[in-house]
Amino acid sequence: MAKGLLIDMDGVVYGGDILIPGADEFIAMLLKKDIPFMFMTNNSQRTRTEAVRKLKKLGINVDEKHIYTSAMATGKFLAGQIPNGSAYVLGEGGLLTSLHENGISLVETDPDFVVLGEGRNFTLEMVQRAVDMILAGAKFITTNRDPSPKKAGWANLGIAATTAMIEEASGIKAFVIGKPGPVMMRSARKALGLETADTTVIGDTMDTDIQGGVQMGYKTILTLSGITKKEDLIKYAFKPDMVVTSVTEIKFPLPWWEV
Repeated sequence: MAKGLLIDMDGVVYGGDILIPGADEFIAMLLKKDIPFMFMTNNSQRTRTEAVRKLKKLGINVDEKHIYTSAMATGKFLAGQIPNGSAYVLGEGGLLTSLHENGISLVETDPDFVVLGEGRNFTLEMVQRAVDMILAGAKFITTNRDPSPKKAGWANLGIAATTAMIEEASGIKAFVIGKPGPVMMRSARKALGLETADTTVIGDTMDTDIQGGVQMGYKTILTLSGITKKEDLIKYAFKPDMVVTSVTEIKFPLPWWEV
């Protein structure tokens, strides 16, 4: 039975536009050893092609089959709920592509769903229209609930903030697809063709990657190359199965892969 990895991107293989040292060699090793893996990202803006292109610029050469986004998980979920349904979308590129590929029509009136993803191109007028649609019965879906990093000059308001605004205005809570939610965590595993017991999540964030993995019954590896610091672990009631400074410390086979 195959054993494989669901790997976060930002904070694990790169930080912004900078490669985390040794991450390219780690991914090259996975490819050489034929270890199944998929990059699992909450970012719904990029298409798979764009994600592959960014990784290539950093010296990581993978195929589109190695990318799984919250936009992809959202498209699959909506198609399962209402096949050939319709959606009013506040979002961009990758999300629009995924919805189209899953047979969801993009409409301006009377949608089955209002779908919120990352983006900078929607206006308060569009948000108000989305609120009216939700009040009229459209189901409110958000691709993820990642917070803003709260840094001066940050170019994206943050989807958590936008979600909260629409929730407050409509009185309706969003259904969240992305990490740490079970919809994306399960959907990504199935896309990789793994069983629960054979899935390991590698991430830098306790609140998304590790929490999601723990809740799903996956093994988890926390890297300290991103958001979470070692002293932060005491704050959580759950813990990862392994903690490493960066992916370069991960050796195969993993301890729980051995028979």
